[in-house]
Amino acid sequence: MNPLRLIETSPGKYSLLLNAGTTAVDTVVQSLGHEPHGYFWAAIARLLVDTEEPALAGRFSYDPEGGMFCAYGTDRAGLEALSKLLTRVVTDPDQARKTVALALAKGVDLDD
Repeated sequence: MNPLRLIETSPGKYSLLLNAGTTAVDTVVQSLGHEPHGYFWAAIARLLVDTEEPALAGRFSYDPEGGMFCAYGTDRAGLEALSKLLTRVVTDPDQARKTVALALAKGVDLDD
């Protein structure tokens, strides 16, 4: 099951949401020394955009909190593309390990 949800918050405005602590990879993330909070997932999202889909940069904004990841904006297609990128990581322990390793290699702060 995919814990990411894309909702229309008002006409033409969308939010991609993930409640922290609800993914299939939370224990993997914790075993790697990180807390799977909203800021962690925002760092992962930015990394995925930078490394895999740079055309998504600037098409939405991030507003994470401790208990939730949120990306929002008016570009539904952009948020859907981000959802696809994140889904691979939040549902696949091997992909989560690879993505965390990439983040650390690139100096990304996952614990902000």
